[in-house]
Amino acid sequence: VQLQASGGGLVQAGGSLRLSCAASGRTFNNYVMGWFRQASGKEREFVAAINARGGMIYYADSVKGRFTISRDNARNTVYLQMNSLKPDDTAVYYCAAGTVVRSTSNAYNYWGQGTQVTVSS
Repeated sequence: VQLQASGGGLVQAGGSLRLSCAASGRTFNNYVMGWFRQASGKEREFVAAINARGGMIYYADSVKGRFTISRDNARNTVYLQMNSLKPDDTAVYYCAAGTVVRSTSNAYNYWGQGTQVTVSS
């Protein structure tokens, strides 16, 4: 499956952004979808994941209550709504597809190219 992330940009602290990840190729609704992020000089970290039907959702503690992951299987797209953004949220955000809901990047087989999110203070 091919993944294309979009929606990143520059936003002030407290603002919002919505990331999208469009999938093509294999059947999207068979896959767990996840969002990860990687800040400059840091390791990639888990942000959120949603199972194939959307009934199981997990968030990193650092984004819980501020970010919302969702998916539209009819549109082959997964979203990450990010509210109350902080400068610490600045990173390249990646979407990924896998077969199990995990917070570890090695559980995901397919990755998008990443979209930059920059939050200014």
